[in-house]
Amino acid sequence: MERLRAHQPKALEETFVEMALDRLKGSELVIVDDLHLIREIVDRYEYPRQHLFEVALTAILNEAASRGRKMLFGLEENPCGVLQRRAHCLKLERFGPDDVQTICRVYLPRDPADALDYGTIHRFAPNLTAYHLRNACVWLRRETPFDNDRFIEYLGSQNLTNNVEIEEVEPVNWTDLQGMDDIIVELEAKVALPLENHALAQELRLKPKRGVLLAGPPGTGKTTIGRSLAHRLKRKFFLVDGTVIAGSNDFFAEINRIFDAAKENAPSIIFIDDADVIFEEGNRGFYRYLLTMLDGLESASAERVCVIITAMDTTSLPPAVLRSGRIELWLETRLPDETARAAIIRARLVDLPEPIGSADIPTVARASRGFTGADLKAVVEDAKLLFAFDKDQHKCVRPVEDYFLQAIGKIRANRRQYGRVKSNPLRESRFGF
Repeated sequence: MERLRAHQPKALEETFVEMALDRLKGSELVIVDDLHLIREIVDRYEYPRQHLFEVALTAILNEAASRGRKMLFGLEENPCGVLQRRAHCLKLERFGPDDVQTICRVYLPRDPADALDYGTIHRFAPNLTAYHLRNACVWLRRETPFDNDRFIEYLGSQNLTNNVEIEEVEPVNWTDLQGMDDIIVELEAKVALPLENHALAQELRLKPKRGVLLAGPPGTGKTTIGRSLAHRLKRKFFLVDGTVIAGSNDFFAEINRIFDAAKENAPSIIFIDDADVIFEEGNRGFYRYLLTMLDGLESASAERVCVIITAMDTTSLPPAVLRSGRIELWLETRLPDETARAAIIRARLVDLPEPIGSADIPTVARASRGFTGADLKAVVEDAKLLFAFDKDQHKCVRPVEDYFLQAIGKIRANRRQYGRVKSNPLRESRFGF
């Protein structure tokens, strides 16, 4: 590639022939690695002489034959054209547990190598390369304790990739989802457990649900569930939302890349946030594409990928997406009841100083009937601002509950005002996770 960069970009064939002939002069064997990189230039980047590369490759093979030399080509795709006709083609399969064990024994001392559970390691990351395994073994030799969990921890943190900057995602967990214990149990048992408990998953052949629908009003915790799963699964969580559409010139290519990455790193989750908004934005072809992707997850190679879809309005989702078999688990997020509202408020006040942190929680919970978790977060933030404003202006500080009730009243007034506004069919969608 360095030689190609140094030459005229439209003279790829001449550069390649020059390099190959130079190596053939003094070598019994010439290895051409990553030939697919050159083919990508020829096939994808409007290269003006797309069919001439086969001629150049034929000339090189003829020269090698006349000199009695051997050539070995490495590429990531099936050979075609002249190589398919004139070369002995060998396909290297993905590593199995025995291959992982063989490679690890090269780089690890005998006792630690014998102690590792290679079936569990392979299940966690079935598409590891020898390069990945070597790096993991070199790292593990410096660690104490030297065990299976540390090995898997390293693989999860270094060798697997997602499309979400975990550090930028708000840290949340199941405790932020007050009043939805039944939903949490369903997600733990039917999604998280098969992904995280490798021993049980292997023993009982557990698989996560292929498709999960989270439906409910705005602010009821759908995206919070996604954020929680992102932090738990880290490198095995893949997000599709409005930013993917807005940030890509080729939306379908980006979606395909995300699905391919999720399958490569299975077990994993693809989280499609606000799917109803995505469909309403005019991506009519997206649901057909999504159907193809969901059906593709039936294959053995992709059976440990779970697709979670969130929606505010399920009537905006194409019926074909929701049919039995594609969506295997339906969950409805709902407004928190008074007990749940009190728990949410209590969690947000626990670290606040007096007097704001000692507000009468039952009073605020009763007054906020019909509020979502997002509304309650806004109530606490607004009450803090109102309280701080009075202190800043040296006004007489009212009973702290008054600030919360004022914030609740303002949110209710905004709701009534919003309800009188005619809805815009081209409503602005929420971008960002």
